[in-house]
Amino acid sequence: MIQLALYGKGGIGKSTTASNISAALAAAGVRVMQIGCDPKADSTSALLGGRRAETVIDLIQKRGRDFPLEDMALEGYGGVVCVEAGGPTPGLGCAGRAITAALELLKEKGAYEKFAPDAVIYDVLGDVVCGGFSVPMRAGYAQKVFIVTSGENMAIHAGANIAMAVENFRERGYASLGGIILNRRNVKNEDEKVLELASDVGTEIVGAIDRSDTVQDAEELGKTVMEAFPDSLAAAGYRALARAVAARCGMEVEL
Repeated sequence: MIQLALYGKGGIGKSTTASNISAALAAAGVRVMQIGCDPKADSTSALLGGRRAETVIDLIQKRGRDFPLEDMALEGYGGVVCVEAGGPTPGLGCAGRAITAALELLKEKGAYEKFAPDAVIYDVLGDVVCGGFSVPMRAGYAQKVFIVTSGENMAIHAGANIAMAVENFRERGYASLGGIILNRRNVKNEDEKVLELASDVGTEIVGAIDRSDTVQDAEELGKTVMEAFPDSLAAAGYRALARAVAARCGMEVEL
């Protein structure tokens, strides 16, 4: 089983990227679990036909820890198992605790044994990398961290901070940096700026996604590009990205 985490600035396209990677791998016969680790809890909605999974933190608040695994782990497009950690009301509580609770509960309820995923993808908010938001990097969870960024200055800044956190945690046996995913926004000197970031943090750009109306069209339908427009150029781009990311984690897939 490979485990990887996608980190990046809020709104940079992590969830879209994660969901399309999940869908591409699933179409190749890989059993995938995607775990949303963002208080917005929208990581898996495109895999679930536009609906949102009830979050683990909401289930715990309503029912304690006494509920079946199937209530927190839903099957989405291509058989992808979808989980949303959730978070507290804005301004109240620590969202990181929701991530910790979700991951602990998945283990407690035997999710990995029941679903036997070949790949687990953690979709993590990267504006602040501390406390619970570092949990997916820890030993026993993600083996590789991929930073999703555009050439926008704030996204670059967040990416550099995430890379620094990965480096600082590495000596504790946490995940290593797998590379950078460029989600193009067509800003000036975008490729050059992201290449410079990759050089500065000692990694490479493992794949790039072009800005495309097809992505927005799929989101309007509540679907991934892989489901809505499988023969599009955008879908081909996500297949190539999924292949590259999987290879970085030691899994060869035919896509």
